[in-house]
Amino acid sequence: MHLDEAGVEQARATAALLVDHDIAAIYASPLERTQDTATIIAETAGLEVRTRGGLGETDYGDWTDRPLAELRKEPLWKVIQSTPSRAVFPGGESLRGSQQRMVEQLEELAADHDDGDIVVAVSHADPIKAAVAHFLGMPLDTFQRIGISPASISVLVLGDGHPPMVGAVNQRATLDLPHPPDPDDADGNADGNAELAAADA
Repeated sequence: MHLDEAGVEQARATAALLVDHDIAAIYASPLERTQDTATIIAETAGLEVRTRGGLGETDYGDWTDRPLAELRKEPLWKVIQSTPSRAVFPGGESLRGSQQRMVEQLEELAADHDDGDIVVAVSHADPIKAAVAHFLGMPLDTFQRIGISPASISVLVLGDGHPPMVGAVNQRATLDLPHPPDPDDADGNADGNAELAAADA
């Protein structure tokens, strides 16, 4: 699934926020929508997109592309809402495994670059939320308290010789005040939109 027109505009706005920064490299999840987002940013920065599987979306397995209204009836839904660290998607991966994969990928990217390099990593909402939770020292069971909007920027400082630091979360070109999710909203599927995490290595 590629970005729609609104997604392209969101990615362009994000690229505009980054244009004045000296970006060393741009990495992206293999999925089309993240590749589209990364390409828009890369064109602005004059760089090539490098694909990394570790930045990929959580593998929802048999839940992929099923309507949320249908998934809410599954017993696993309650586990995901109450203790996501125990959730394993049938035919897919666990949320704990997704978090570990994402954290390891971000730390590997940081290690591959010099301190002070700005590295852009384009990923997806749940892996970004899980990684931010890890670096904030939050339990995975509370990671859904973190909001990550489409084409938002979250900044991690992962240099050598100092503890990791979360510099920003969910920054966007425009201010959209959050609102609680509507539990009766039956729209959508078990899949997220492209998101952006910027790791300041």
